[in-house]
Amino acid sequence: MVPLLMVVALVCWRWPMVDSGTDQLGSADREWLLMAAGAAVLTWVCAAAAQQGAVIEQLPRRRLLLAQFAASAANHILPAGVGGNAVNLRFLVRCGLSPRRSAAALAVRALAGAVVRVTLLLALLVAFPHALHMHRVVPAGTARPDDSLVIAGAVLLCAVVAGLAGVRRLRTALRTFLGAVVTDVREVHGCSARAATLWAGSLAFPVMHAMVLVAVVQALHAPVPPAHVAVAYLAGSAAAALLPTPGGLGSLDVALGLALVTAGATAVAATSAVLAYRIVTVWLPLLPGVLVLAALVRRRVL
Repeated sequence: MVPLLMVVALVCWRWPMVDSGTDQLGSADREWLLMAAGAAVLTWVCAAAAQQGAVIEQLPRRRLLLAQFAASAANHILPAGVGGNAVNLRFLVRCGLSPRRSAAALAVRALAGAVVRVTLLLALLVAFPHALHMHRVVPAGTARPDDSLVIAGAVLLCAVVAGLAGVRRLRTALRTFLGAVVTDVREVHGCSARAATLWAGSLAFPVMHAMVLVAVVQALHAPVPPAHVAVAYLAGSAAAALLPTPGGLGSLDVALGLALVTAGATAVAATSAVLAYRIVTVWLPLLPGVLVLAALVRRRVL
């Protein structure tokens, strides 16, 4: 709750920039925005592949894909991925897995996703060492020198508060599920097809999200190389993961905006890109996702 309130305060403080970013969306390239929407749809396919790869059993494909769509909507209602994990846990249990094995499968998928994201970020930083520059947070003549320090300090404070709580949750989860996770990791990697599906889906998921951000930056004609945008996405999403707000609401927006500015975008262009990214990945699919979630619950798929 505290991180969300702090982010809201930051948005109110920088409202003129947010308003300018909204205006810039009106001149965005429609073809690039359509490509962003296509990449957003593929994120659900990637999520379904990663979830299938985390279990040995064959899951019903259509229902699995619908469950990922519903889980993405639930993630924007409850904080820190609780909604999405609850949907997937219920789906796996309905498919015949025990609650323990279902929870272990979610942990295997999360572990693979974390490994892939860290590896991707490190690889891109090595390949593009100049992708992010902190001195770009305050473009010359557009903000006071202390603005970036205030924003960065607020984000860091949120991260520390959330991180302490996250450590406690992680310790409890490890004690409960470590044995089951190790067993499931061995079983999954004993089947090459399942292991390939798990890692391919886990890799493709952040890549598709990065592609959404690349497409919206191109739609806004911001002079930022696609590789630098990808680095900004991975760095921003990693920072936002420490802030337990529903779907990263507010925390991801601030982190992505700061990362895009360090990648070379202007503050207004970064704000416009984050708004477009949120529209494509959250607001447009939110209502259909909730409807699909309700339908799956009604039909006892969840």
